[in-house]
Amino acid sequence: MNNSKNYNKILISGSLVYDRIMDFPGYFQDHILPDKIHILNVSFLVNGLKESYGGTAGNIAYNLSLLGERAVVLSTVGHDFSPYEKWLAKKVDLRQIKKIKKQPTASAYIITDKADNQITGFNPGAMAIRRGIFSKKFLKDSLAIISPGNLGDMEEYAKLYKRTGVRYIFDPGQTITGLSKNVLRMAIDGAFCLIGNDYEISLIENKTGWKGKVLADKVEMLIITKGAKGSEIYNQGKKYKIPPAKPKQVSDPTGAGDAYRAGLIKGLIKNWPLPKAGRLAGLTAVYAVENYGTQKHSFTWKNLKQRYKKNYQDILA
Repeated sequence: MNNSKNYNKILISGSLVYDRIMDFPGYFQDHILPDKIHILNVSFLVNGLKESYGGTAGNIAYNLSLLGERAVVLSTVGHDFSPYEKWLAKKVDLRQIKKIKKQPTASAYIITDKADNQITGFNPGAMAIRRGIFSKKFLKDSLAIISPGNLGDMEEYAKLYKRTGVRYIFDPGQTITGLSKNVLRMAIDGAFCLIGNDYEISLIENKTGWKGKVLADKVEMLIITKGAKGSEIYNQGKKYKIPPAKPKQVSDPTGAGDAYRAGLIKGLIKNWPLPKAGRLAGLTAVYAVENYGTQKHSFTWKNLKQRYKKNYQDILA
């Protein structure tokens, strides 16, 4: 991997969200009649509601802070951001967020069933307003990730990073359906890394018309995450199968993908071999899975080293 450059900043664009998470003690499939979905009207009695801090940018930045990195978040928030801001302030650089006084911070209402299927209602609030771009001087020596957030910002950041030579990871996730074919193609073509789960990568292939090797050849690195089955990293004709780390228990899958991305970024800035960076990413994701909520987990570097050695019979420098 040609990634020996030293980075002065990690830029994370995406969302900052209040997650309202609800647990349904049954299975959605038992309450949805396939022959009646044209008049779907269902209600799920949940085991309470837990509010936690989330959003793609917040989750990635939080996990990077656990890994010893203070990232810069590029996002918009609303008038109710104060509690979340206090939580993140010591861990993350929030000086580049934009506050919208007349809008609430984005919020997600997530119901998860016993099979880890999820139904989500999302109110974008302040996220519907663009954060805007930055000067070339601010971007100097940065590594960036474009994660799901304001669609206009995602497009503009991709164009800006391409124009200024900033190496960036493109992580469109939930926004794939909202981005046009041309925007997806443009953003992928300028990224050094494209990441998504196997379903998301299939969506990207169908929407862009770039499939298999054609898509992989558009970027230096293509990463496909597969949940409990681990992940695959494609790099310039080589394929690395990354085995999953073993969780102590599975409490909530929400936020595991963002934790994976933080581990990956840490490995990249350390200039580790891709298999090692991928294993760190998978291990970081496990901590999120073990806890209910996307920023409820914590770990020390000492603990991380111990679990890395136990899972992969290797030393984490």
